[in-house]
Amino acid sequence: MRIAKVIVDVPASQVNQTFDYIIPERFEAILKRGMRVVIPFGPRKISGFVVAISHHSAFNQLKEIIDILDLTPVLTEELLQLGKWVANETISLYITTYQAMLPQALKTAYKKEIVRLTDSRLADDLEQLFAGRDVIDYRELANDRDHYRNVQKAIQDGEVYINYVVKSRTTKKYKTMIKPAKEIHLLEEAFNDLNDRATKQKEVLSFFISHPAAIEHNQLKNQLNISTAVIKSLIDKSLLTKVKIETYRNPYADHRFEKTEKLSLTEEQATAIGPIKEAIAEEAHEVFLLHGVTGSGKTEIYLQAIEDVLHKKKEAIVLVPEISLTPQMVKRFKGRFGKNVAVMHSALSAGEKYDEWRRIHQKEVQVVVGARSAIFAPFENIGIIIIDEEHEASYKQEDHPRYHARDVAIKRAKNHNCPVVLGSATPALESYARAQKGVYKLASLTERTNKQAMPQVDVIDMRQELHAGNRTMFSRTLVEKINERLNRREQIVLLLNRRGYSTFALCRDCGHVQECPHCDIALTYHKDNHRLKCHYCAYEEAMPSNCPSCESNLIRFFGTGTQRVEEALTELIPHASVIRMDVDTTRRKGSHERLLNDFSNQKADILLGTQMIAKGLDFENVTLVGVLTADSMLNLPDFRSSEKTFQLLTQVSGRAGRHELIGEVVIQTYTPDHYSVQLASQYDYNTFYLKEMAMRRSFQYPPYVFIILITIAHENKIYTVQTAQAIAKLLMKHIRSDTVILGPTPSPIARIKDKYRYQLMLKYKNEPSLKSYIKKIIEHYGEDMRKNDLQLTVDVQPYQLM
Repeated sequence: MRIAKVIVDVPASQVNQTFDYIIPERFEAILKRGMRVVIPFGPRKISGFVVAISHHSAFNQLKEIIDILDLTPVLTEELLQLGKWVANETISLYITTYQAMLPQALKTAYKKEIVRLTDSRLADDLEQLFAGRDVIDYRELANDRDHYRNVQKAIQDGEVYINYVVKSRTTKKYKTMIKPAKEIHLLEEAFNDLNDRATKQKEVLSFFISHPAAIEHNQLKNQLNISTAVIKSLIDKSLLTKVKIETYRNPYADHRFEKTEKLSLTEEQATAIGPIKEAIAEEAHEVFLLHGVTGSGKTEIYLQAIEDVLHKKKEAIVLVPEISLTPQMVKRFKGRFGKNVAVMHSALSAGEKYDEWRRIHQKEVQVVVGARSAIFAPFENIGIIIIDEEHEASYKQEDHPRYHARDVAIKRAKNHNCPVVLGSATPALESYARAQKGVYKLASLTERTNKQAMPQVDVIDMRQELHAGNRTMFSRTLVEKINERLNRREQIVLLLNRRGYSTFALCRDCGHVQECPHCDIALTYHKDNHRLKCHYCAYEEAMPSNCPSCESNLIRFFGTGTQRVEEALTELIPHASVIRMDVDTTRRKGSHERLLNDFSNQKADILLGTQMIAKGLDFENVTLVGVLTADSMLNLPDFRSSEKTFQLLTQVSGRAGRHELIGEVVIQTYTPDHYSVQLASQYDYNTFYLKEMAMRRSFQYPPYVFIILITIAHENKIYTVQTAQAIAKLLMKHIRSDTVILGPTPSPIARIKDKYRYQLMLKYKNEPSLKSYIKKIIEHYGEDMRKNDLQLTVDVQPYQLM
């Protein structure tokens, strides 16, 4: 008797372990680790992942597995081990980690079908099973061991496949192909035997005698101008056969990617790529930090390193931040490696994501380019992992499991004995500190590949503008430079670090600010539909014409959003055409790409946007970049606020003058003397690094210490505070004397979705058993979390402190 050890799909700490189930005889030969199964769990039937198969169990009365959901493992051996590691490192549940590795389509409720792909005869029992049908319900296998085995073999032979009919309709797609059922000389004989009046049938046979390859059913009909009946009659005579072949939804089907050749490297690039190529050749695990100014040719280094990997018949994972995963980035990789590239990011439909994942799973591609979750691509022979813009906060998952893609990349690269390349113009302080210590190998690119100077930066003090009587959101310098560019028919990029029309609605009579009834945060005004929205819980309401507090009609908008800037810009410079890019204008599928293409084709003079335009964009005609609210991040309660400001300003400055034309940058700020603004304007990363590290050492923040943030949330404020205090007391008993606990204090946003939030921050240097003790605390409060709706959130190395 064989036993399957299963992680069950119940996201609760009390069941965060394996459960033993008997493998029924009918599944003996086909069940493997990494497959999903249906099992009885209490009174319910649920799914789970098989993580081990054994001959022994410590328990006597075991239940049987009811069904298997996959006939091929959806998680590789390595991903099963990796999932355990991620769960332990991030204090997460095994089930949520394994689920995070799969596309959404495999996590949804669905029924399964077996689809026949060929008219050729199948194994006898499968012929009986199909009984003349093309599609049968998976349940018709009826627990017959031979059926399962034969279906598994037929899948491997490409004769049938399992189709997941998902509630979201994310199913496999296939097309019908027609091909000869007999050899050419037999078709010729049949052609001669056909009645002369069967002209259309003769025409079809004549076509296949000349072109014996399979052709798509509709293409054949259109090409020969024939009906389905003509094809059917030839199939009935066993002269032609119908075959269904699986086809993928291709998100880039309408794109033509021009093939590109590798460029000759500059001296700096050649020096930087040398050790990376060496590590690839020797199959050695190293972490390289590629610190290069914007436009210094980091992407070309990635492409040439991947080329070496592909020559070794290995695979490459390339991560890019979601906001810079632009069509331009995809074009570079598709242009170099063509169909050998799968792309995974949030703008794809569920079906497209599912198909891209299956192309990777079925080893049809060797390169995956994607956002954070692409780090879990089911490759089994990885030769390199690249993380572009490695400093980006979006590489940290803000929901369970709260992993950082960089840590997972390094762990996977260790498993595969291959290099990791971290690239950035403004590396994360933690990464640069490791490079300085020799933990990572540092390679620097100090010049742009075209030898063009970095754009000149003007820092404008908006306080002086106000004193000079300029009450607009545009400094006189910026307006003057915009007009200069418009006269020269050059383009401008304007960055605003906000979204919406304005930050909040305020009554000028009584000072009332309209807040979300469920969160302690002001509602944001959206002009498109004249509504106030909460960006935390999605609550919205109509914009009131009178103050709800004092009935005054003096409600005004305060703050600056992209919609408001667009309006002000149109008033100030009416002859300029503007494309606005923010969360609201890029909501619809394909809109992101369409707006960028319009700007690239010079259908607008100015590209105005939020952070999504700060990175990864390369426009020849952009010679001016304006930053309207440079310091909006500096005032956030976050020890990384200076670092994030420096990074954003440096990145957006790099959008100007990337080609022949010389670029210029105007940074508008109310804190012009702040070192992050000053040093970003000078592109001086090293001085910023030293200054910021001194600050971090003084206040004991990463990379000098590790931090863990524990957030406690509940609808009852007193209960929330008491629970937070009790957890702090429990932790105090088990930590070292040099470990610090800050709090409990209210979170910066003290209430979200009607729940009060308190937090504890732990700062420590060495606490080997801290994570396992926090796990015990979570288990201790498990009952309260289940019955009392208490929320306990643990974030190891948090990037969001709000």
